[in-house]
Amino acid sequence: MEQKKNYNERQERLARIAKALGHPARIAIMQFLAAREDCYFGAIHEELPISKATVSQHLKELKEAGLIQGTIELPKVKYCINPENWRIAGELFAGLFGTEIKKGGCCK
Repeated sequence: MEQKKNYNERQERLARIAKALGHPARIAIMQFLAAREDCYFGAIHEELPISKATVSQHLKELKEAGLIQGTIELPKVKYCINPENWRIAGELFAGLFGTEIKKGGCCK
């Protein structure tokens, strides 16, 4: 039986970030947060045309990917972009899209 090759850490991390950004609402949340130093959940909910529960699910995905972080300030939760992980995500995507593609091949 042939053994499958493992993906490297960069590939795994890039895939996780890409998955987290794979919904237009999450892109909108990231753009909204990037334009601010931080903001509370309510401001995000007011900006997007989706329910609070759906906003919460999208925030959870972004947080699990490490793109954002939240701070509890009772009774509210404040969110902001994680600057270190944002920088790493930019480097990973730049590395992917900066890869020179071979000319020729099957798609002439």
